[in-house]
Amino acid sequence: MADSALRIGLCGIGLEAYWPQFDGLKERLEGYVRKVGSRLEKSEVEVESLGLIDSPQRARDAGHVCRRADIDLLIIYVTTYALSNTVLPLVQRARVPVLILNRQPTAAIDYEMFNKLPDRKAMTGEWLAYCSACPVPEIANVLLRANVAFHQVTGVLDDESTWASIEEWINAAKVKKILEENRLGLMGHYYSGMLDIQTDLTRVSIVFGSHIEHLEVDELSALRAEVNDQAIEHRVKEFYSVFDVQPDCSSAELERAARTSVALDSLVANYDLNSLAYYYKGSGVPTNEDTISSIILGTSLLTARGIATAGEYEVKNVLAMKIMDSFGVGGSFSEYYAMDLNADHVLMGHDARSFRNR
Repeated sequence: MADSALRIGLCGIGLEAYWPQFDGLKERLEGYVRKVGSRLEKSEVEVESLGLIDSPQRARDAGHVCRRADIDLLIIYVTTYALSNTVLPLVQRARVPVLILNRQPTAAIDYEMFNKLPDRKAMTGEWLAYCSACPVPEIANVLLRANVAFHQVTGVLDDESTWASIEEWINAAKVKKILEENRLGLMGHYYSGMLDIQTDLTRVSIVFGSHIEHLEVDELSALRAEVNDQAIEHRVKEFYSVFDVQPDCSSAELERAARTSVALDSLVANYDLNSLAYYYKGSGVPTNEDTISSIILGTSLLTARGIATAGEYEVKNVLAMKIMDSFGVGGSFSEYYAMDLNADHVLMGHDARSFRNR
């Protein structure tokens, strides 16, 4: 399966002309960028450090680094005033979503300290260290006109609420990457008459980047015929350890479900699937009827392993399950059944394929 680690390109931006004028300013700003990088690495991502970019040429070079590193998200920390032509070449070459950090060192300049600085030059250097907000409108203007998607987080460098916003965007980028690398198996066909579930599969690949593998029920039935008694026995024991098996459930039905479950595992492995949606009437071919009518326990185990599985050939549902699982959220696919107007409740049901519960 594809490498699921999110790769983030991180850079600070500034203006090369400042460094010879204001002693220590560049080093101070580079320290802020390193602090952001260290914090990002705690989010279980890979960080490609691009340093402090302060000229169009360095921006172009950094853009090529982003391409070679195959980054998924570009985070630009606006450390001080920077020209928009320092940003545009970078984002045009990186060609990934952009997160702009407008974060100053503290909530406000220490005005008392500032007024005690020895001269105007020292004052200007201190002011420039707090100048993150200054170029953000200029940069936003250019990115909008260039049709480059970006988002912005404004706040204080070490503020936890600001970091919470950044973490949300990182999690969103992780989901985007997972969907791009998602190999979705579709087995069977749509449920006749349910027009709402029918999906433009080409649009799914275009929007999410997911690969779609069309599968035949016959192949699952063939794999099912190869499952031996030992594998069935082992899977039945797993059923008892995972599910609340009721006393009236016959051993023959459990063995039938176990055979299908083992075959499902082989099918998923053969096609390197990350998700699966299926539906099949199974009319006229007894072997396929036997396969599909015994599939539920196996699909539940797949979902428990992070391979989201949905019935009724419900592509939108299985993508939603995959997104929820990417966020680490447990739950169950439900649908409305009835209303209890006396209690002000809606009765819900599910199709026996639960999400992972972490």
